[in-house]
Amino acid sequence: MNRLLSIAAVLVLALGGCETTGNNVSGTADYDSLKRATEACKAQGGVFVLKDAGDAQYIQDYVCKGT
Repeated sequence: MNRLLSIAAVLVLALGGCETTGNNVSGTADYDSLKRATEACKAQGGVFVLKDAGDAQYIQDYVCKGT
């Protein structure tokens, strides 16, 4: 049982490390990608918003306005 828990802990840590790389190949508007894009847009003096008729699920449907 302890060995199984150890293996599970290693897998959780390994998979958790993959998420922190910042590579969002699926194009989904998850928390991390929205946060990075919002901060980058703000640094340019703009506001990161959803495009007209955009789908909030996809990061490419957002735009940095005011830059």
